[in-house]
Amino acid sequence: MVTSELENNRIQEAITLNNMSEQNRNNMQSQNVSHVGAYSSLYTISQIVGLLLIFSVFYWIINFRGGFGFTEAKIIFNWHPLLMTIGFIYLFANSILHYRTFRTLKKRDLKNHHAIIHGCVIVLVLLAGWASFASHIYSNPPIPNFYSLHSWMGIVTISMFLSQFVSGFVSFLFPGIAVQYKEAIMPYHIFFGVFNFILAIATSVLGFGEKLIFVLEQEYKNYPKEGMFVNFLGLLFIFYGGLVVFMVTKPEFKREPKPEDGVLLTGALE
Repeated sequence: MVTSELENNRIQEAITLNNMSEQNRNNMQSQNVSHVGAYSSLYTISQIVGLLLIFSVFYWIINFRGGFGFTEAKIIFNWHPLLMTIGFIYLFANSILHYRTFRTLKKRDLKNHHAIIHGCVIVLVLLAGWASFASHIYSNPPIPNFYSLHSWMGIVTISMFLSQFVSGFVSFLFPGIAVQYKEAIMPYHIFFGVFNFILAIATSVLGFGEKLIFVLEQEYKNYPKEGMFVNFLGLLFIFYGGLVVFMVTKPEFKREPKPEDGVLLTGALE
């Protein structure tokens, strides 16, 4: 009789534990769905804001800075802020969000996409840098290079980005690299990637302010339309940067590892 009661108690405890485990799994799945939904909403907002940034820079150049071209120094320069915004802000942001956005894709594909987007950023940044150099050289009289804080921060930002690209390619795409090395380098790669993006935002905002001071001079303090427009544009850059950093650092938005990811790390699919 006692044995029967003990057996029934064990069965009841097992059923209770199974129910609790099932409930926990359901709760976790529900939370994951909720987090994915929240991320999707924020990602949509980030895309709208990012495209608005590009359009706003384009609008500013067309309506206040004389448009685009290759015949005058000041017109050549106008390519610089537009290409930097497309490459170093919008594409850079999408690159660091790529793993969380397309979470159902294979890790290898995501890494390849990440590298390709970074390659596009490098091309745009080089073209933007050429536009700045060319405009300074062809100005009459020529304008010196690398004397402002904006240019110094730009050099640091570009150098860090190129270092990240090379180290990331060698560490995560080059075949035969030990798993232990990849695991050790990953936290630093993520940290400096996010820091690099923050630096790009700060450098851009500083550049817009510097440009307004140069072209508006004393008129800037009289609240001209161009000055106010670019001031609000700078605030939009800061908002975009904060939104992207929040999305890429929130643990709940992290992509869940897949079984094939582990196989990839061991080099079995290299």
